[in-house]
Amino acid sequence: MKTTNRSNQSKEDRLSTPLLTRSFLGGFLMGLANLVPGISGGTMLLATGIYDRFISAVSQLTTFRFRMSSIILLVVIVIGAGCAILAGADVLGTLVHEKRWIMFSLFIGLTLGGVPLLASMIKPFSSGAILGCLLGIAAMALLAMFDLDGGAVESMEPNWIMLLIAGAAGGATMVLPGVSGSYILLVLGQYLVILSAISAMKDGIKGDGDLSDPIAILVPVAIGAVIGIVLVSNIMQWFLANARKVTLGVLMGFLLGAVLGLWPFHAPLGTDILMAEMGFSLETIQQLKPRDWPVRQFSPSNQQLLGSLGLIVLGFLISLGITMLGKDAKSSR
Repeated sequence: MKTTNRSNQSKEDRLSTPLLTRSFLGGFLMGLANLVPGISGGTMLLATGIYDRFISAVSQLTTFRFRMSSIILLVVIVIGAGCAILAGADVLGTLVHEKRWIMFSLFIGLTLGGVPLLASMIKPFSSGAILGCLLGIAAMALLAMFDLDGGAVESMEPNWIMLLIAGAAGGATMVLPGVSGSYILLVLGQYLVILSAISAMKDGIKGDGDLSDPIAILVPVAIGAVIGIVLVSNIMQWFLANARKVTLGVLMGFLLGAVLGLWPFHAPLGTDILMAEMGFSLETIQQLKPRDWPVRQFSPSNQQLLGSLGLIVLGFLISLGITMLGKDAKSSR
């Protein structure tokens, strides 16, 4: 019996090249997702099929069960996320600003691509899983309605306690699929504060500014993020161990409901509208980064509708292909 257990444990701890590749991709997509309101970092981990392994690794480390496989897995995910945030913050923000309907259509497909994997983990569906799925969809619908109603109020004044809370909420949403960390930051009024600090940090590293101000903002955010990740990872680990199908049903609801907040046909408002209707000064408008511009819904043309559908399919196939990369029984349990 002990030999069998050791054999099973060895299989669990084995890190294959496909698993590490999916881990890096999952971390990279999670990093990109955390830059855009409406996209969930946890959703990207689900889409790449490493969600279980991620929260298990975090749970092990935070309960002082140090395994080299878990440490390596987390390091690869963190490296992927860090590369995405550093390399993609400005580029992705610009693309979302200038080609919003294109990027959000692709994001919808990437999000939905994780559904088949999650469905295969739930089968056969129970009534609890179905109820959990409906509750997850309802929760995401409420969150999307809150954001569309303009519940988010931005504040450019950093507050240490609020930054700590924002970091904890953002870290929790990295683990909780379907809930966008940027959504939460918008609701808490810290989205622009944190993004501006990241940009200032990059400028300071290049020698173009002072590092003290961005560090004062990002340190409490980082501390809060670690707290959020640790707490939610251990909570999710418990629920997956004791109420697995219901929990996976809720996660599938989060995944499906996340699409509600990604309606792609929004466009940035023009300078004249910002000045006439919203009272922005020309100086304020010039200081806005592309990702921070207010947007408004528009009626798409037939070509845009067809293009959007094609991009959704493309994103779905990409995400589905990532989940199938080196897929085995252990990684998709």
